[in-house]
Amino acid sequence: MRITSIAVFLILFISCKENKGITTINKEQSANKNIIKPEFQSIIDSSDVIGSILIYDLNQDVYYSNDFEWSNKGNLPASTFKIANSIIGLETGVIENDSVIFKWDGEKKWLKNWEQDLILRDAFQFSCVHCYQEVARKVGSKRMNDYVSKLNYGNLEIDATNIDKFWLEGASRISQMQQIDFLKRLYNFELPISKRTESIMRNIMLIEETDQYKLSGKSGLSNNNEAYNGWFVGFVEFKNDTYLFATNLEPKKELNFDSFIKKRLDLTLLCLRKLNVLK
Repeated sequence: MRITSIAVFLILFISCKENKGITTINKEQSANKNIIKPEFQSIIDSSDVIGSILIYDLNQDVYYSNDFEWSNKGNLPASTFKIANSIIGLETGVIENDSVIFKWDGEKKWLKNWEQDLILRDAFQFSCVHCYQEVARKVGSKRMNDYVSKLNYGNLEIDATNIDKFWLEGASRISQMQQIDFLKRLYNFELPISKRTESIMRNIMLIEETDQYKLSGKSGLSNNNEAYNGWFVGFVEFKNDTYLFATNLEPKKELNFDSFIKKRLDLTLLCLRKLNVLK
């Protein structure tokens, strides 16, 4: 009887040791999925900006960044919300199809290319604020909240008083990690939306297509008392792999506005080249 008890104890002890070992390995594997890239930080430091560039290898399930703490910090989504806003507009019927025309009211706008009638793809690519404010007002705060929850998009504060600006100012927030999660579900056809909407989104998000890759995405810019925060989010598709990215940057005081606007895209592409993703 005593021998049996000792044997049972030894089996349980060994099992616990093995399980502990498995847990340790799993933790190490989980940690290895977040890889710090000092090269990304060097690129940022040399560019008069601060922030984080987050790149996700879809096939390997690995994240690369210079700053994972920043990558988990929430910021206003700004015009990156046009991805979700387009989806919601299409799903609710507020945007009938990709041929819909946003009529220019004849008034002077912040950007010259907004001063014309625009189809959906152009409104998205030109980041036409007043076009998407019109969409949001027609969707309304209740349906907008319902769909944002359904899409599991960030942490947004939406009501009737801010329905046409909640992504530009106020308490709404989304992190780079949340952006990647949303984009991954969009890319993998895992969002609860129609095939038609998925197809239209692929079309309007496409920025560049070559023999080697397809680059899709959306930029964003918020301004809180002259404190600018800039985004570039999206994915680059190759024959055998796809990389998703979410860049969030803020300018140093000496950096001029026009230069900052351009750096969101340029620095993201530089970091993709550092991973030998782009040549």
